[in-house]
Amino acid sequence: MKIFLMLGASALLLAGCGESGDTSAPPADSATDTAATDTAVAPTAPPQAATPATPTDAPTYIAKAGAGDMWEIESSKALLAKSGNAEVKKFAQMMIDQHGQSTAKIKAAATGAKIEVPAPKLDPDQQRMLDEIKQADAAGIDAVYLRHQRAAHDAALALHKAYGEGGDTESLKKAANEIVPVVETHRSHLDKLGTQP
Repeated sequence: MKIFLMLGASALLLAGCGESGDTSAPPADSATDTAATDTAVAPTAPPQAATPATPTDAPTYIAKAGAGDMWEIESSKALLAKSGNAEVKKFAQMMIDQHGQSTAKIKAAATGAKIEVPAPKLDPDQQRMLDEIKQADAAGIDAVYLRHQRAAHDAALALHKAYGEGGDTESLKKAANEIVPVVETHRSHLDKLGTQP
């Protein structure tokens, strides 16, 4: 009998816990509330870059920076072969020149720190973007190139800023911090090119 009373009392207590006293609306589903909150925040708060995109160890930074520069140079060469837009071609030539300089700067910093610099290798996303640029026709190449340049420069800026702030090798941190304003200038040029007809 005592067990029956205890079970009954427990059931009443549990039922009472779910009641809010307000009968005007059903209780809100916390998963729905969280989803609504997440949805409201998503447009204003971009997702954090994945940890591999912003390394603080020298070998990974060197590999990612080298691949980024190689992508900039190769994609710009592909653009120059097809584009008829003089302003976009001027930007592409600047990418070839300045990303060649940033590669040399990182190699020199790594050599000074006695760190081996392997040959760069594009990651799958970089290869996909390069292939899309190469496959674009003359009428569409400018738009494809500029879209991918924006994405590549966002990634490059995150890479160099993160390494400049938290990298493990002083000479490479210095190089990264010198490259940041160059990448920011490239992004400004991209913004101007995006407003052209």
